[in-house]
Amino acid sequence: MTLMIALAAMTANAQTADQTENCKQITVGDVTMTVNPEKGGKILSLKYKDQEVISQSPRPEAFGSTFWTSPQKEWNWPPVQEFDKQPYTIEEHDGRLILTSQPSARLKYRVRKEFATDAKDKAIVVTYSIINESDEVRQVAPWEITRVPNDGGIIFFDAPLDGITPAGLMTFAEANGAVWYQTDETNANRKINADGKGWLAFVDKGLLLLKKFEDLQPSQPAPNEAEIQVYVNRGKTYIELESQGAYTTLQPHGELQWTVRWYLVPVKTEPQPSSRLMKIVKKLL
Repeated sequence: MTLMIALAAMTANAQTADQTENCKQITVGDVTMTVNPEKGGKILSLKYKDQEVISQSPRPEAFGSTFWTSPQKEWNWPPVQEFDKQPYTIEEHDGRLILTSQPSARLKYRVRKEFATDAKDKAIVVTYSIINESDEVRQVAPWEITRVPNDGGIIFFDAPLDGITPAGLMTFAEANGAVWYQTDETNANRKINADGKGWLAFVDKGLLLLKKFEDLQPSQPAPNEAEIQVYVNRGKTYIELESQGAYTTLQPHGELQWTVRWYLVPVKTEPQPSSRLMKIVKKLL
């Protein structure tokens, strides 16, 4: 695998005014991912050439892509600072960028994020690790949260329509071997859960973002969590594409690893249910 990493000389602007220094860039083909080790190791940007797909909102908790531990009931809100806001250490080995958090004083976990590329597949490969820094047996699941704009795109994945919960909270349509949600605007925050098939896709403004991860059995997610989750913030603001790995028992000082493959490709089709979009997804999978 070939990985191109460079310091990103980003220009300060209203969208990322507090996230502009000492970033790293991971590039494969025409796709560039920008990561900030000093601000929670967040993925700040994902572009195909010069076109952005991730939310650049200036509001806190409304931009970029982050990583949390699951279930959320263990930490409630706000996100754990050591994982979501504080600096990560940086290593570069054998074409890989490795970011490591400080251990959480509250949860006794440490998070590691490893970025690599698959040049043949034109994918960016992100492997997350959760390390149990305590002397106790713990249970935890990995959780990736990616924010995208709510401006007319469509979200789709493979899951039974009647298994999306809570029922009726968002309008999903079943077609072409997937369930589809045309983004909409409402004066309420909404979130659904679904048992997917190891992938989650989003199309907007001629770009397809596809994330591929482990397909879980219904019994494998953390309590009251799910393999796939979609959160829509009130108003025409942002949406979270969320995926989780298996709820895992960690021995003292043990760790789990969970990998997400990111694809970003141009598509010449409208953001609506279609067999053409499904063919593109199946080819990438």
